[in-house]
Amino acid sequence: MSDYLLKSLGYNGEVRVYAVDATETVAEAQRRHGTWSAASAALGRTMIGGILLGATLKGEEKMTIKVEGDGPAGHIIVDSNGKGEVKGYIANPKISLALNEAGKIDVRAAVGTQGTLTVTKDLGMKEAFSGQVPLVSGELGEDFTYYMATSEQTPSAIGLSVLVDTDDSIKAAGGFMIQVMPGATDETITALENRLASIPMISQLMEEGESPESILNRLVGEGNVKILEKLPVSFKCECSKERFATAIITLGVEEITSMIEEDQGAEASCHFCGNQYHFDVADLESLKVEAVS
Repeated sequence: MSDYLLKSLGYNGEVRVYAVDATETVAEAQRRHGTWSAASAALGRTMIGGILLGATLKGEEKMTIKVEGDGPAGHIIVDSNGKGEVKGYIANPKISLALNEAGKIDVRAAVGTQGTLTVTKDLGMKEAFSGQVPLVSGELGEDFTYYMATSEQTPSAIGLSVLVDTDDSIKAAGGFMIQVMPGATDETITALENRLASIPMISQLMEEGESPESILNRLVGEGNVKILEKLPVSFKCECSKERFATAIITLGVEEITSMIEEDQGAEASCHFCGNQYHFDVADLESLKVEAVS
């Protein structure tokens, strides 16, 4: 089944609720980058966070999320948009650690607890909006929640979950975001807190066959959900040989000449998807002509 995200309202519009199954999307990233368990969980959670925050965007708006912690995973970069498209990479994909005290993948140890979470939004205006918060957990769900409360002044609860198999493949991945709307009653907030305290990991529920629809019912209760939109979710990278060619032209004639004379060509690799593009001497000679004009 293809991945998708549901946008909904709960408790007669007092809360906005999103739930996403991103299993195949995170699995595609794992396959492309060859990530090991801890890196898979860290990258996957960041991608799910990107999907959830991206779902609040409109039209051609897009965002970049950067997690920079002091753990061995290094930095994590994720791009997403309002169309359910996401891509991402992790600086050190070969990270596998001992399980934590709860018997789960130790994402906190992989990411680190000192660092920052930065969200930059391109809303089609002259300048991008950028918000940055310190890491408060390293588990990432809490860090995204803190970002929403601090940078966007939106009380939220965000859950991010990735279940990794023994061969490092992705068994399940998903998450949710609940946003409390102005005017929400204390009774509604208490009911949500009680439900959140008892809900199992989202990836565990999805492995057991639950859908975003059933997870919404778990989060706010059957009969309290009004689904507004179902959005397909996928890993998508817009890289191409033409885009890399444009980047090479900007290097200038001297640098392109050096590529021709010293390397007899050039190789370009996309950080986000791993696709590689070869430029032979003839390609570079043509690009050098464009760099002059």
